Amino acid sequence: MATEKETKQSSSGLDFHLHPLVLLNVSDHHTRAKANLQDASLPPPRVLGCLLGQQTGRVVDVSNSFEFVYEATPTGLVIDEGLLTKKTEQYKQVFPKLDIVGWYATGEEIQDDDMAIHRKVMELNESPVFLLFHTQQSIVRKDLPVSLFESELHVVEDRPSFHFVQSKFTVETSEAERIGVNQVAKVHATGNPTGTDQLAAHLTAIQSALKMLSGRIGILYQHIQHMQNGQVPHDHALLRQASSLLRSLPAMESKQFKQEYIMEYSDAMLSLMMSTVTKGLYNVNEVVDKFNMAYDRLGRRRTPM
Repeated sequence: MATEKETKQSSSGLDFHLHPLVLLNVSDHHTRAKANLQDASLPPPRVLGCLLGQQTGRVVDVSNSFEFVYEATPTGLVIDEGLLTKKTEQYKQVFPKLDIVGWYATGEEIQDDDMAIHRKVMELNESPVFLLFHTQQSIVRKDLPVSLFESELHVVEDRPSFHFVQSKFTVETSEAERIGVNQVAKVHATGNPTGTDQLAAHLTAIQSALKMLSGRIGILYQHIQHMQNGQVPHDHALLRQASSLLRSLPAMESKQFKQEYIMEYSDAMLSLMMSTVTKGLYNVNEVVDKFNMAYDRLGRRRTPM
């Protein structure tokens, strides 16, 4: 059994981007397997699954996953290949750009059967990645409880064999995915999501960050003005950093930028107007219903016997 300390670092040069949805899927898979145990004193079973994503050049984007169904035999773990093929075809119909890029498992260390499973996944992808999700809590660990491995062919005692090598990864998420994952992760105990509150908190945080950025830019601008007026000595290192920062900013005066800005501004104002009109129609509808109810009662009172 190979531990992480014994595992060498990868030299492939691939850049792995891991999306939060994958971590949520693996955590949910492990939680359901643990909750379905008849005896709570037993250790939770190990769960396996397939990683989906796409590779563009040297960048491997892992964005989704689904579960493996396997059976433990005296010779090792046997994966249900028929179900694996069926699920892969179903995902390809909905997400044609996603391919199998690897597989995942839970545990603290690499197991003896992992290389056999890795070889089985290599039939679908010649260079799959292995994600090991650590389920034991540790107060010492500061990073995510995840390790990523590749396989490399090494010659040991004149015999070529595959070995796991650890790879580095970064967690990448889009704006929409960040809001959605944040809402799912912070659902109340009653089961009622607070999507509006989460969005408001997210927008408030962005507003605070922009205010802080504006304030710091103002301080930097005043300091440079004082340099220009001779009130403070020139700091050439600071000026070079400010010049580099300004060159990295996009051109705001271009025609394309103005068109895109006006289009987004118009879309936002249209959405705001539609929500206001919808709210107004709802209020009018309530007034009409109340008026009809009161008019019907008044008409019944005036009807002669």
